[in-house]
Amino acid sequence: MIAIINGKINTITQGILEKGSILIENGKIKAIGETLEIPNDARIIDATNKWVTPGIIDAHTHLGVYEETIGWAGADGNEMTDPATPHVRAMDAINPHDQGFKDAVRGGVTTVQIMPGSANVIGGEMSIVKTYGRVVEEMIVKELSGVKIAFGENPKRVYGEKKQMPSTRMGTAAVLRENLVKAQNYLRKKEEGKADPAKAPETDLRMETLIKVLKREIPVRAHAHRADDIMTAIRIAEEFQLDLTLEHCTEGHLIADIIAEKGIPAAVGPTMTNRSKIELGERGWHTLVALDQAGVPISIITDHPVIPIEYITIAAAVAVREGLSEETAWKALTINPAKHMGIEDRVGSLEAGKDADIVIWSGNPFDYITKVEMTMIDGKIVYQRDNINI
Repeated sequence: MIAIINGKINTITQGILEKGSILIENGKIKAIGETLEIPNDARIIDATNKWVTPGIIDAHTHLGVYEETIGWAGADGNEMTDPATPHVRAMDAINPHDQGFKDAVRGGVTTVQIMPGSANVIGGEMSIVKTYGRVVEEMIVKELSGVKIAFGENPKRVYGEKKQMPSTRMGTAAVLRENLVKAQNYLRKKEEGKADPAKAPETDLRMETLIKVLKREIPVRAHAHRADDIMTAIRIAEEFQLDLTLEHCTEGHLIADIIAEKGIPAAVGPTMTNRSKIELGERGWHTLVALDQAGVPISIITDHPVIPIEYITIAAAVAVREGLSEETAWKALTINPAKHMGIEDRVGSLEAGKDADIVIWSGNPFDYITKVEMTMIDGKIVYQRDNINI
């Protein structure tokens, strides 16, 4: 058993303990509070004058599928040979030895969602992993956590240059609808095949993924920056009764009331970057503030490697400087992305029974000079700063 004692603990969901303790056993949080009895045989980690928080969660990354420093050899996030590739899996391209994973644990990031890029209208399957492990199988939290779909400039540019559909926003929407209708027909034939095997279709991996979407077993996660693209994503999701999350949501502030009314969560960002294309012209911290004020559940993302993943808390701190409340910023790094990905029963807050994904900081994590002193994943110390005795 491990006992973290005397720390300023931000539980996220149950307030801040000014001098609290956490008991960890078998990779889980056994107990948390200010008056815990510490077993004699527990390994003591003294967090006096330090902050203790849940592991940070990034709901939108390309960690391990867009490896740093090695160019095309590590660029495995976009299968740019067909605008609809629902059957490709980010999991099959994740390299756990990508430098980004080491940066993640040094930055206190313990859980990430890894997804294909946005070149295709339907980009493929995504997975949720912890940020430490030798092989993906040791890291997986959820093998299939959603299907990437994309609107706006990226798919129309990629396929417009190939002189094929889609070369317009109209074409992007049409390709998505066409494939969802194919999946509906495939699903109907599969149902008919239960009674009459002769009517059963041959297995189609593309359609097998999309029928999970139609059944709302998994969400579609829509890359959309402009307000009109966001509305197209919502329109099609409602037509086919899909479970939807918004990814990037750069112009979300223009339609925050509509997004809130629809009850759709938004993974917002990366905001700490330049306006590299026209659809990012409205990029700014005001989007997070406006969405929060409207009642939209927001998550702060890096889109790693667009923003290096270890700077996610810096992004949150800047959002606070620009008007987001500190409480909301913490939720946007922890419990909100956990809910966004459907794993809030395991991570996102410090509560008894949840995974012992815990970060000990030298001070307030929103102070840019604060350092991560220790990162734990499933109760195992996966990073400890040199020359620090805790």
